[in-house]
Amino acid sequence: MKGNMNNMMKQMQKMQKKMMQAQEELHEMSFEATAGGGMVTITANGKKEITDVQIKEEVVDPDDIEMLQDLIIAATNDLLKQIDDTTNETMGQFTKGLNMPGMF
Repeated sequence: MKGNMNNMMKQMQKMQKKMMQAQEELHEMSFEATAGGGMVTITANGKKEITDVQIKEEVVDPDDIEMLQDLIIAATNDLLKQIDDTTNETMGQFTKGLNMPGMF
């Protein structure tokens, strides 16, 4: 019984190390999304920190600020979805088969 418990603990530690490594790799990844046919481009890392915003000059119309705002929102929401999907796909491999509510 003690041997099984030690084995299980070693496996859990190994899995935890792999999870931490995968999470670190996710944090270092770069994600990009565009809207308006490339008029607005938003870039972020896996921590959901925005690292760059590019706005083409021709989309800046002082008489139509709402359109620019909509493009920024659309690109940002797409970007956040990409990060969430990649995170769920990557981290989900560690919780597959485990019935643990609230995990990834």
